[in-house]
Amino acid sequence: MEPALTEPPPEPAVPVLRRADLHGALSEPVLDTMNFLNEITYRYPDAISFAPGRPYDGFFDTEQVFTHTRRYLDHLSAQGSSPQQIRTALYQYGPTAGTIREIIADSLRADEGIDVPAEALVVTVGAQEAMLLVLRALITGPDDVLLVSSPCYVGIVGAARLLDIAVHPVQERDDGLACADVEAAIQEQRARGKRPRALYVLPDHANPSGNTLDLRAREDLLRIAARHGVLILEDSPYRMVSPGLRLPTLKSLDRGRSVVHLGSFSKTVFPGARVGFVVADQPVETGDGGRGLLAAELAKIKSMVTVNTPSLSQAAVAGALLAAEGRLSELNSEAAAYYGEAMRAVLGRLDTCLPAARREALGVRWNKPTGGFFLSVRVPFRADTAALNRAAQEFGVIWTPMENFHPLGGGRNGIRLSISYLTSSEIQEGIARLARFIEAESSESER
Repeated sequence: MEPALTEPPPEPAVPVLRRADLHGALSEPVLDTMNFLNEITYRYPDAISFAPGRPYDGFFDTEQVFTHTRRYLDHLSAQGSSPQQIRTALYQYGPTAGTIREIIADSLRADEGIDVPAEALVVTVGAQEAMLLVLRALITGPDDVLLVSSPCYVGIVGAARLLDIAVHPVQERDDGLACADVEAAIQEQRARGKRPRALYVLPDHANPSGNTLDLRAREDLLRIAARHGVLILEDSPYRMVSPGLRLPTLKSLDRGRSVVHLGSFSKTVFPGARVGFVVADQPVETGDGGRGLLAAELAKIKSMVTVNTPSLSQAAVAGALLAAEGRLSELNSEAAAYYGEAMRAVLGRLDTCLPAARREALGVRWNKPTGGFFLSVRVPFRADTAALNRAAQEFGVIWTPMENFHPLGGGRNGIRLSISYLTSSEIQEGIARLARFIEAESSESER
């Protein structure tokens, strides 16, 4: 007999999750910033984009990856590693804190005057992971506060939001972060019963403002940190890709171990490797009468986040460092000159398209960084995502709204321009389009 036909089982209902039931940070606009810029660039492929803060592709050669990796493997062999040990170093997970800490420490000594033992470093998946590890270790309760400059890099604010960490912005002045404002913010938070735990700062050619702290401000900031027991989280990825003399890092000036230094090879070697590091040489009492370093505590957290930084990426970065004898400044001399020229081209073209008398009449002004990837322009109209869409659609130019970088509001009349990813001809045409957009929006806002 034929088996009796039966009704197919009903399709199970697919559960629909509500964002309201997910972590609150997922509703924060800051988490949409990078995705939005990628989306609008994709939507308007013919527009000239001053949005991406990425290195110029022209400095990358596919063969470099193999050359750098081979250089590192030869280094291991010269140190006495057997073929099996080399294979393990390349293919296996490796130690959580990283396999190339000695090489990075040597590079910091040679290039930056930062003299720390390898044990004070943790190699991370980009500087972004370093931020997350440090925040998770330092912020222990609801009264702990992270101070940031405003405007501020969105990555640190996003990491803080994901970890439910309170962020208190310190408003930058036209020429950058003022130490008096930092000290006032520390005192204000303490008066409210809060504990300012750390200050995040980009002292060199900051993202997004482009501002740089002078030497006196760096020294004053270290004194304030020591006086109030606040750690400084120093993030400075643009130093080695900027022309001219470099001011000393906060970490190289740090005598009281008040600075946790965040590093990245994304701008100097190549971004796809996703290799960063953190220098955390602060002593930690272990509770059993012993002492360790903060880096060891960060490695514990990392072991539960990414387990380790990919060995292949570390090998490529290490090979680049070895080939340059640790001096990223020399490895990036050509790139630094290129970005410096790009910055001068943008500033010169702005002056041509919006001469002094005209920009004064419009109420337009901009700063003049000497390096880095970014500068900021103030305009007399609301520079929000609606204005950005109009710029892309009607004028064929893309930029980044500065209000994306203000944690508690602000920056409504600011735009960020990135100079790093465009050719000279694209800069010339792109700034001309931007000037036409600014003229049109300014006229509209006067009605």
